[in-house]
Amino acid sequence: MQALLSLGCKTTGLLDRLGEFVPQLLLRFFIAYEFWEAGIEKFNGENWFYDFRGEFPFPFNVINADVSWFLATWTELAGAAAMVIGLGTRFAAASLIILDIVAWYSVHAENGYNVCSNGFKLPLIYLMVLIAILLSGPGKASLDHFIKEKFCSK
Repeated sequence: MQALLSLGCKTTGLLDRLGEFVPQLLLRFFIAYEFWEAGIEKFNGENWFYDFRGEFPFPFNVINADVSWFLATWTELAGAAAMVIGLGTRFAAASLIILDIVAWYSVHAENGYNVCSNGFKLPLIYLMVLIAILLSGPGKASLDHFIKEKFCSK
């Protein structure tokens, strides 16, 4: 029985140590991939924001569609890069949250929940991941953590 308890304690300790690195890293990589794909699609594609600009919430509906397209494209690409290396992670998460809410409101909200009908399920998932990253930080496997440990007083 003692051997089984000891094994359980060692396993829990290992999982606790992995928990300081792995969950945030996985969340960052997941969200980075999703926004990188969207940014690349915009970078290589045609600007369809003209069709939705009237649906954007204020103040985004008064911004020129080309400017909105540029900002969305580069927020997605730069935000994804920041997530991968873990630098400026909370700022990137906040920026992507704003982008996600605008997309949810203007493109997905009226289509219901279902992904197959371009509904708001994916924007909701992205929002939950981004809020988790914003509130808990990038984790120990990040440049933000290294900078905090090196330069911030304890």
